[in-house]
Amino acid sequence: MAGKDRKKELARQRYERQQERRRAQEARARRVRIIGAVAAVAVIAGGGAGIFALTGKDDTSDAAEPQASAKPSPKPGECAYTAAAEAGAPKDLGTPPVKPLHNGPLKATMKTSQGKLGLELDGAKAPCTTNSFAFLAEKKFFEKTFCHRLSTSEGLKMLQCGDPTGTGKGGPGYQFANENTEGATYSKGTLAMANSGPDTNGSQFFLVYGDSQLPPNYSVFGKITSGLDVLDKVAKGGIDKPGDDGTGEPKKKVTIDSVTIAGK
Repeated sequence: MAGKDRKKELARQRYERQQERRRAQEARARRVRIIGAVAAVAVIAGGGAGIFALTGKDDTSDAAEPQASAKPSPKPGECAYTAAAEAGAPKDLGTPPVKPLHNGPLKATMKTSQGKLGLELDGAKAPCTTNSFAFLAEKKFFEKTFCHRLSTSEGLKMLQCGDPTGTGKGGPGYQFANENTEGATYSKGTLAMANSGPDTNGSQFFLVYGDSQLPPNYSVFGKITSGLDVLDKVAKGGIDKPGDDGTGEPKKKVTIDSVTIAGK
């Protein structure tokens, strides 16, 4: 290949790498976004398709880039938690046990600045999600974080929490696969995981305080057993500076003081 053609080819390859990196960054930033659909008509049900722009330096070298490794397939009865670069991830947090510690109902209490919520996690249908949530609670990961996103639309009534940065871009530094999504519905009292696409669960979750219309793309891992009045109060307080999708930080700020697991 002539020198001039070689330079053009290297420039093209560099541009493609830059575009791929930008797409990956944008996909990661969509963790906060929950897209709703009603029948065959897609609607922005207070969730929506807004994307946070991430910034980063472009690659200017011609060096070969490392290839992403395939996600490991867990053995039956085990969970795979894979490393992920996320804002706010504590150093030395580690990952949950590969073998789930909870295979049945697990009660938890979430104390917030607006009141207390009782939760029941479904370790039978969502063992890896329950395992992760309990792990993060026991590590005090959720303490002093706040619920950064509220939706009050007819199609989506939820409060989203679990981001250590409060920006919608943060997480624990690992990801894991979806669970319990087949035929999933998001009725009042549902506890489910937010994600940025299939198998990108981390620490962000949402609390459904009214029947919501969503595709079955979000892992349902439990239910709210008490404290729905707390969520109603927050919802009635409204949204501070709603974004393009109509969602945003609640005016009544919800700070998580603690999440405790029964018997721990």
